[in-house]
Amino acid sequence: MASRDQFQRFIFEHSQVRGAWVQLGDSYNEITRQAPYPDAIRDLLGETLVASVLLSSTLKFEGTVALQAAGEGALRTLMAECSHDRNIRGLARFDDQAMSGGTLNEMLGDGRMAITITPDKGQRYQGVVPREADTLAGCLEEYFERSEQLATSLFLFANEGSAAGLLLQRLPGHTEEDDELWSRVNHLASTVKAEELLDLDSETLLHRLFHEETVRLFDSEPVAFRCNCSRERTLGALESIGKEECYSILEEQGSIEMDCQFCHANYRFDRNDIDHLFTGHTLH
Repeated sequence: MASRDQFQRFIFEHSQVRGAWVQLGDSYNEITRQAPYPDAIRDLLGETLVASVLLSSTLKFEGTVALQAAGEGALRTLMAECSHDRNIRGLARFDDQAMSGGTLNEMLGDGRMAITITPDKGQRYQGVVPREADTLAGCLEEYFERSEQLATSLFLFANEGSAAGLLLQRLPGHTEEDDELWSRVNHLASTVKAEELLDLDSETLLHRLFHEETVRLFDSEPVAFRCNCSRERTLGALESIGKEECYSILEEQGSIEMDCQFCHANYRFDRNDIDHLFTGHTLH
C-alpha cells in the first residue's frame, strides 16, 4: 500500500494564486505515538505538523521552518518542524491535571507563538504569530497578512489516524482578475469538509473543489518523520551546558545520559567522552 504521507503544490493557471496540499498518515502516527497525548492535544499537534509542511512550501532555500508555541495553560509546549525536503518532527507537552479541551488559546493560556525559519546557510529569522483567532489556521492567516502582506487561507484537520491541510495564497503583483479568482476559490475552499481533506487524494479533492478553474498540480513529494538528533549534536548541547556542570553530573551519577525529546533516542557519555569534549584528548 502506497504511503499516504504526501505533499503537493498547485497553481491556478495564468494567475498569481497558488496552493499546497498535504496528507499525513504514517509520519503523524509515529510522532503521536511518542507520548500518551489526550485527543485534543493530539489533534492540535497534527494540525501543527500539517501547518509546518504547508509553511515549508514558502521556503526559497534549503533549511527548516518550525512552528512553536509556549504557554502557561494546560498546553505548555507545542512544536512542529519541517525541512525543505519534507522531513517532519514535533511534540507537545501538557499538564494532564489541567486538561479540559477547548480552543488553542484556551489550552495555551498566557504565552506566545512564533515561526522560526532556519536556513542551512544564513541567518535564522523568527516572526511572532498573533493569537487573536481561536484556531491555529486563523492565527497563521493573520501572521501572513501582517508579516508577509500575503492574503492566505489555511484549512487544517486531524483525527486519530491522519492529518491533512490545504493552503491558498495570493501572491504579490495580483491583478483585478486575480482578486476575483481569489474570492471565488476561497468561497469554494471554505466548503471543504474534514473527511474530504483527510480521505481524498489531491486530484479528486481539487477537482471536487475547483472543477471550473484551470488547476496545474505539480508532482507529489513524500513526507516522512525523521529526527536530526545525533551523538555529535548532543555533545554540542553538553558543551553549551559548560565544563563545570558536566563534571558535576559525572561526579554524582558516573555518566551523563540524554534522551532526544522528539524520538527518544538515548545518548550516554562517560568521563572519557567529557574529557575529550573539553580538552580535545582522552585522559587514561
